Amino acid sequence: MLPSVFPEPRVFAPNTGEPSLRWGILAPGEIARSFAQALRQHTAQRLIAVASRSKERALAFARRFDVEAVHESYEALVANPEVDVVYIAAPASEHVALGMLAIAAGKHVLIEKPLATDATDARLLANAARAGGVLLMEAMWSRYLPQASVIRTLVSDGVIGAPRGVVADHSQAVAFDPSHRLYRADLGGGALLDLGIYPIQLDSMILGSPKRVTAIGGLAESGVDAYCTVVLDHGTGVQSTVTTSILARAGSRATIFGGEGRIDIEGPHHVPTTLTLRDNSVRGPRLTWTDPTGLAFYDGLSWEATAVATFVGEGRTESPLHTLDETVLILETIDEARRQLQNS
Repeated sequence: MLPSVFPEPRVFAPNTGEPSLRWGILAPGEIARSFAQALRQHTAQRLIAVASRSKERALAFARRFDVEAVHESYEALVANPEVDVVYIAAPASEHVALGMLAIAAGKHVLIEKPLATDATDARLLANAARAGGVLLMEAMWSRYLPQASVIRTLVSDGVIGAPRGVVADHSQAVAFDPSHRLYRADLGGGALLDLGIYPIQLDSMILGSPKRVTAIGGLAESGVDAYCTVVLDHGTGVQSTVTTSILARAGSRATIFGGEGRIDIEGPHHVPTTLTLRDNSVRGPRLTWTDPTGLAFYDGLSWEATAVATFVGEGRTESPLHTLDETVLILETIDEARRQLQNS
């Protein structure tokens, strides 16, 4: 029987006791602009510094977001004693070097997903952060959206019964261009690391790390994975299927199904959205939840920024909702899927 109401989400609302950290941004590209806007409009955090390899880009970013300090090198920004936390928005290929740079300077670090281009490099970052006593977090913003809290509670409360699997997709149409970051292996391109990581992390949130990974798909002319279907075997009776592509756009919906019901998440499932709870009958009742906060699409990046501040204020060095160990295990899953595609 379905509940009459949904559980209240735990949201990382601003001005609820978290410190107002001073942020610096490395690599002010497109996602950094969205992050900065969300930070300024929907958090109590302060953006005070930016650095880029392009002085002109850094200056333009600073003018747009009223940033005080413009640094002409990444080294100069992490050396700035006024900066408490660094957000790294460079291509994935640069995450290890820049992350280690910030950690060595004693800064807390939020690194855009993926944390690194493989599990080995992710472990290097995790170990360095733990040794340095600073917070390190992958910017997997979906984990901190209100809907993620609702989903976790529904599953943990047994509303859908024992989880039996996840079916999820994230695909976008990206025209082939060998200079585009998604088609460049040297920048950490490919569908799995950039897009497929979203449905894979959703599966991990519900079911943990799979016992076996089976991937089929194909490569782009440049050698990166262009499309892929991954079957994640979690043991007897529990199996998930995720798909991803940079060749065409799909609905990017997700379903979490269990022995007594299912949760359907409207696409794109990795952004603020709507979900519907159903039982397992063909025409049974349904209950629909829509994000009530009013924060749409990239406004939702604000939740992860406030989460970082909350965790720092609590003295944590990693996210309890997306631990470093889990982050590494998710990359191990992606590593294995990519290995199978490269060797097929």
